[in-house]
Amino acid sequence: QVQLVESGGGLVQAGGSLRLSCAGSGRTFNSCAVGWFRQAPGKEREFVAVIRWSGGRSNYAESVKDRFTVSRDNAKNTVFLQMNSLKPEDTAVYYCAAAISYETLVRRSTFAEWRRYDYWGQGTQVTVSS
Repeated sequence: QVQLVESGGGLVQAGGSLRLSCAGSGRTFNSCAVGWFRQAPGKEREFVAVIRWSGGRSNYAESVKDRFTVSRDNAKNTVFLQMNSLKPEDTAVYYCAAAISYETLVRRSTFAEWRRYDYWGQGTQVTVSS
C-alpha cells in the first residue's frame, strides 16, 4: 500500500505562485510514477503532470507547460508541483496519484488517464482569483 497526502493549496491572485507537496509513505517502487491531476466543479478530472520517482523524467499537460514544474525529493519521499503564473482557470482541487510503473504508462501513452493510477491522495484546493 502507498499513502499520499497533499498540502500547499490555498487562495492566490492571478499571476501568483503556489507550491503543492505530495508526501508518500508505505510501499514505494523506484519505477513508480507520481502524477498530479485536478478537478474543477462540474468538470472531468484532468491530467496536469507526472514524474518518474527515480530518474526525474516528467511529462506535462499543454495547458500548464512552461508554467508548472514537477520535481521530487527522494530523501523526503515527497513530490512537488511548483505552479507559477497562475490563472483563474487553474482553480480546482489538485490530487496526487501513484502508479506502479512510469515506463508502462509512457509506453502505452496512458499517463494522462487518471484510471491508470492505483493510489490517490485526498486532494488540496487551489483557488486563483482574477
